[in-house]
Amino acid sequence: MTTSYTQILVHLDAGRRITEAVMCGRRLAQEQGAALAALDVTRPALVSVPVVGELGALTGAALADLDAQRRKAVRTTFDAAMSGPGPAAQFGEICELQMAGAFAQQALYADLLVLSQPHPDLGPGEAPRDFNELVLAASGKPALILPAVGPLPQAFATLAIAWKPTRETAHAVAGAMPLLQRAAQVHVVTWGPDEDEDEGGVLDLDRYLNLYGVTARWHRRGEEPGDLGELLLSQAFDLGADLLVMGCYGHGRAREWMLGGVSRTVLRSMTLPVLMAH
Repeated sequence: MTTSYTQILVHLDAGRRITEAVMCGRRLAQEQGAALAALDVTRPALVSVPVVGELGALTGAALADLDAQRRKAVRTTFDAAMSGPGPAAQFGEICELQMAGAFAQQALYADLLVLSQPHPDLGPGEAPRDFNELVLAASGKPALILPAVGPLPQAFATLAIAWKPTRETAHAVAGAMPLLQRAAQVHVVTWGPDEDEDEGGVLDLDRYLNLYGVTARWHRRGEEPGDLGELLLSQAFDLGADLLVMGCYGHGRAREWMLGGVSRTVLRSMTLPVLMAH
């Protein structure tokens, strides 16, 4: 029983990896037989100006023109990335103060999101640094997040699962199943006691993966270290992984989203694509 994604949604902004994100989405859509959509979500340039009223209508018009130029640049890059052979994609654009909320609303209708890690030096029109975690929390959808720098794998042949028997990790594994089934190698890395083998239980991760035709090699480590995020990235590198699958942990406080330490480290320091779910 091979599973597939049906709808893939790619996030676009004025960032530096539009081409890579679109091409990754197209490749996945081709492999999965999925529909592809791309959404340019930008924040109005007006919000970055402290005082506008005293500057007059000319400034407002200039900022509106700046927004139009950014949207045009994104569309031009998108069209160039779509020029080669491959599946077509729907294109949409939203100019909204709450960028993550606007994108998360559209994400409800997709099986997989393709996001990009914010660049260390954020430029005008780029998504805020907390965009990805806010989208993960608000949408509940699995997201494939591409690193801001460095080459991307041509295929997700080797996958590493950072396993912990929690809702978040189980959600990520389920969301990654179409990729796990098509991978040449799957590794499961886990720390601490073997909580996956509850006394009297009849189900565990190995059985679950086997039902989908996935055979994994397990790597059981000792006690969970304090620097687990960095160690996860190091383990993924040592295993030659093209993709790391893990849960995204955090909690809401008032109207903010507080990211867990391991998730924060991976999202900030990632050196390979990461598939996360909350």
